[in-house]
Amino acid sequence: MKIRIRFSKHGSVRFIGHLDIMRYFQKAIRRAGIPVSFSQGYHPHQLLTFASPLGVGMESSGEYLDIEVEECSSIEELQEALEAQMAEGIDVLSARILPEHAANAMSIVAAADYRLGWPQNMPCTADELAQLAAQFTAQDSIPILKKTKKHERVVDIRPMIYDLRAEGSSLYLRCASGSEANLKPQQLLETMLRSGGLEYNPYACLITRLDLFARTKDGQLVSLEKYNG
Repeated sequence: MKIRIRFSKHGSVRFIGHLDIMRYFQKAIRRAGIPVSFSQGYHPHQLLTFASPLGVGMESSGEYLDIEVEECSSIEELQEALEAQMAEGIDVLSARILPEHAANAMSIVAAADYRLGWPQNMPCTADELAQLAAQFTAQDSIPILKKTKKHERVVDIRPMIYDLRAEGSSLYLRCASGSEANLKPQQLLETMLRSGGLEYNPYACLITRLDLFARTKDGQLVSLEKYNG
């Protein structure tokens, strides 16, 4: 039986890396008494899959974890049992049973929503931020130099920006995310601010991932919390 769990990550736990979060959930699932399924072979491990690793220092209200269990008599009791094991800063927001044919969360991620906000030391006024965002997305092409361990290449990130708007001291971004195309919000923010002649300070902006999305056959984006494909 496949179960998709949505959880949040806020506060000081945002500085805990993905591998540690993965080990944390493995232990929490055992403590909660959830009858999770295991892989076969000499080194069996819990059958669980995270949708997308969250960068260190980022908060989130839309993280997803798929697990396989031997049985589940009550999804509400499972959610409550897992939530009881959570440390401060991590909350289990929902849990639901998936159809047996459903693909795992990691393989279907296509987009993500983010909020980029400045608790203080905002690089410009709210009106200037809104104007800069409008000018930035009005461009037909936004090339950036993307560096990897092996090479460098120029990538046009404009097709990866699905929506970008400013509200007060925050930017709201919907962008490509996943294996086919992936835009990091830090890359967009640095490129946008510098295009307006503003300084980019990676420590001044608090980035929060709001949700993750899959794409349906007709091209619509649907939250992983509701997607059944």
